[in-house]
Amino acid sequence: MGKTATIQARIDPAIKAKAQNILSSLNISMSEAISMYLTQVTLHKGIPFEIKIPNELTAKTLRKSEKGKELNKVSSTEELFRELDR
Repeated sequence: MGKTATIQARIDPAIKAKAQNILSSLNISMSEAISMYLTQVTLHKGIPFEIKIPNELTAKTLRKSEKGKELNKVSSTEELFRELDR
């Protein structure tokens, strides 16, 4: 069956732009991404990932990382794994 249904959604322009950049780097269109998401919703009979409100520590850590604070930077995946093994 051909794709004939249309969906319209109001999205924050900044979120849309960020998502488009990521999807473009994956060579996936916004329509394909939305189609994949809705396919997973039907297969899982619900949202295909966990949705929850982060606890205060997680929320605080996310806010810091979004501002580029207290990030642990490594130069390679090997260095990352060495640090994780400590």
